[in-house]
Amino acid sequence: MRSFDELVGEAEAADVTGWGFGWLDGRATEERPPWGYARMLAARLGEAGAALDIDTGGGEVVAEAPALPPRMCVTEAWPPNAARARAALEPRGVEVHETGDGEGLPFPDGSFDLVTSRHPVRPNWLEIHRVLVPGGAYFAQHVGPASAFELIEFFLGPLPEQRQGRDPRREADAAEQAGLTITDLRTARCRMEFFDIGAVVWILRKCVWWVPGFTVERYAAQLVELDALIREEGAFVAHSTRHLIEARR
Repeated sequence: MRSFDELVGEAEAADVTGWGFGWLDGRATEERPPWGYARMLAARLGEAGAALDIDTGGGEVVAEAPALPPRMCVTEAWPPNAARARAALEPRGVEVHETGDGEGLPFPDGSFDLVTSRHPVRPNWLEIHRVLVPGGAYFAQHVGPASAFELIEFFLGPLPEQRQGRDPRREADAAEQAGLTITDLRTARCRMEFFDIGAVVWILRKCVWWVPGFTVERYAAQLVELDALIREEGAFVAHSTRHLIEARR
């Protein structure tokens, strides 16, 4: 394995915009949930008349769909990701809307028969209900509770209160309180492995909410310790949690 400084320097210089994870090929793995969200999403988009994808990142998941509805819109709050989404999706006729954090959805009531999202930041159930037509559906894959917390707590220490967040049953209850009816709710716990310290640095630069304020300088001691652990054991193991949620207005 290459030196600590070489691996970390490479990861610090790498691009982390968009929502693709190809940079980690051969350096980290993550087991996928059993339901196959991208495949299921593509099937639903192919049947929709008007659809909205929330927190689309760089538009990577929508771009995988072979057929899009006559009207396809996406929202994204982070400007670098919004720029990537425009480049990937506007040639296919997709409307890309750059939104501010905490803003409502920039669409009239009853605009869509399908609203989707992979890993939304904070789903606004009232807004989702508002922009759906009666009978319309919300279909999404959410991050679950304590996802990747083995890695996060390696840097931040125990986070017992934060481990309670993103509970799928609480999210389903909130959706129903907003007027939606839950039609499907599935959960999965998936194994993650990081094979070198560069993979850890890259993922913490990309998923900035995992270790807020992360820099190599600030967490140098933990990185050196984790590098030694990976070299001794071959990998650092964590677990992601996901839930598939489908609701109807």
